[in-house]
This record gives sequence, structure tokens and C-alpha cells, in this order.
Amino acid sequence: MNTRPYQICTRCVMDTSDPEITFDDAGLCSHCQRYDSMVRDIVARADRGERQNELDAIVAQIKERGRGHDYDCIMGLSGGVDSSYVAYTAKRLGLRPLAVHFDSGWNSELAVNNIENIVKKLGIDLHTHVVDWEEMRDLQLAFFKASVANCDIPTDHAFPAILYREAARHGIKYILSGSNYATEFILPSAWGYQSGDLRHLRDIHNRFGLHKLREYPTIGFFQQYIWYPYVRGIKTVKLLNYLPYNKFEAKRTIIRELDWRDYGGKHYESVFTRFFQGYYLPVKFGYDKRRAHLSSLINAGQVTREEALTELGHPTYDPQLQADDKTFVAKKLGVSAAELDAIFQQPNKDYSDYASNAKLMEFGLKVKRAFVRL
Repeated sequence: MNTRPYQICTRCVMDTSDPEITFDDAGLCSHCQRYDSMVRDIVARADRGERQNELDAIVAQIKERGRGHDYDCIMGLSGGVDSSYVAYTAKRLGLRPLAVHFDSGWNSELAVNNIENIVKKLGIDLHTHVVDWEEMRDLQLAFFKASVANCDIPTDHAFPAILYREAARHGIKYILSGSNYATEFILPSAWGYQSGDLRHLRDIHNRFGLHKLREYPTIGFFQQYIWYPYVRGIKTVKLLNYLPYNKFEAKRTIIRELDWRDYGGKHYESVFTRFFQGYYLPVKFGYDKRRAHLSSLINAGQVTREEALTELGHPTYDPQLQADDKTFVAKKLGVSAAELDAIFQQPNKDYSDYASNAKLMEFGLKVKRAFVRL
């Protein structure tokens, strides 16, 4: 339990809800210090258009490697702002992407409509992987029963597994990622373990799951960090890091060009993620992911600290919708609302309470950064 005196950063809105946060003598938090030392220059150069030549060279490479194939790149399409804008940008750059969507069973109706509009208006092909629902339900319920913070691992693990698999099947050498520094660099590691650790996923499922995972897409360390990037030569490009990427301008663009409609929150295109981020994390762990998202935007100069504090003064999302989501989530997972509450009231656990390849994954991430185009 975090018993430190409360403190909030003097620049952003990260606070001691992150148990690992530190502050310098001026009250500047470790997240802002890391932003300054690692990515501020990258974001600033992109904003000034100084990375355009790098982007042009990468686009030329993608087109050359894709010559003779149906597609020259592949991208995940969730229907959120980042992936929608990547799709729009890819077509504007003359690329031929294959869009891949992971239907985890939790798509909102709005997300389905947004995805349909995007692929239709841009004229791109869409591959949708529909999860085996009984396996997914069992896995997600197992993570809730494990009482860990990151209960969105079942979705976040499967998505890259599918992307790599489809890239290899089609002979595609480039994955376009919507991950970017301007809007999502800051995220405390203490708020949830990373999703790529198959050993961690399997240990939690073995302890709390009831059914075998036969169809659920998985990706192990060797595939993720060696086989696909080095043996198969599949590279990941964080496209938005080369552009002046402003979240609000991107929204206006996709609303105007793609008839996109807003969900009211980051990653709220999924009912499960909306409930997980807007209810489960704040209520059970005291983690409000809006703090991290807003802190990235503050550092990127896209919102002020005062605007962020005002936003944090509001509920994570509409209380009535939150209550409806809780009832819906319980029913869809096959438990009563009372049973779900009882699960949530179990003592909180750290990822380290379960088996993991944490040190190996940390090493793999360091190696991967050398292979991912920033």
C-alpha cells in the first residue's frame, strides 16, 4: 500500500498514485525528466517538420520492399484516434496497407461503424480476427481473479501476435504502429505489467482459468524478439513520430475525412477497456490513466496543466454508463454483479506474485528498440 505523503508534479499531473515516481528539488517528476532526456527533441523536430526527409526515405523503402505484393505494409486498426489517423496518413503517403482488426468480443457499436467508414472511405482491405469467445471470457475472468492491475493483457497480447502472423503470411516487411511519443509516452510501469510476456499470461490462466487455450493467439519471446524481426525481417515503424502529430487536430481530420465519431476517452472504443480504465483501475488500485495521457499531452504542448486538472476533476466517464457497463461486463463474463464485486474485493496483487520472464522481457525490449524505427 502506498503510504507516501501526497505530491503532484509541478509541470504535469502525475502524482504519488504512481508508487515509483520521484521528484527533483523543483518538484519536477521523474516522468517529465525522462520525457525531456529521451523524446522531447524527437517530438519537437517532428512538430517543426524536420523529420520529413526521414519519413520520405522510410516510405520509399516500404514501397520498394512491397513491390510485387498485394500490400506493402500492415497495421492494426482498433477504430481509435491513433490507428485511424495512421490509416489515413498511410493512404495519403501512397502506401498500400492491410488493416487488421482484433475482435475481442467487446467492440462498441460505434467502433464497428468507425472501422467500416475508415476502410470504405480509404479503400483499404480489412482482415478481422474474431476471437474464440469462450477462451477469451475464461482468460479475462482469470486476470480479474488474479487481482493484478493490467487486466487488459488478454487483448493487448493477442493483437501483435495476429499482426506478425498476418504480416508473415502475406510477405509484408513493415508494420505501421500508432504508438507515439506526443500523446502516450508517459505511463507508469507500476500501473500494470507489460502484455508481451507469454509465461505470465499462461501462469495466471493456469491458476484461475477453467478451459484450455486452443485458438487464442499467442506470441512467445523467441517469436517476438528474434524470429519475426530478425529472421523474417519484419520491422515496426512508429509513423506518427515523424509527423507533427496533434491529437486534437488528428481528431478533426478523421471526423472531417472519414466520418469518424468520438468515444469520449482514450481506448474507449472497447467496452471492456472503457470499464477497465474508467472503473476497475481507479476503484481497485487508485490508478487513473487519464493522468498519464494528459501528462504526455502537457509535455507535448497540446493541453495546459490547468486544463488537465479540470479534466481530472470530472468522473472518468458518465456514472450511469459506468453502472451499465459493470452489469454488462458481469453478464458477458458469465458471473453475477455480486460475484464480480467479490472478485474485485480480493487483495490487490503485483505481477511479480505470478511467474514471468520480466528480466528476459526487459532485455528483449532494449534489443527491440534498436530495430524499431522511432
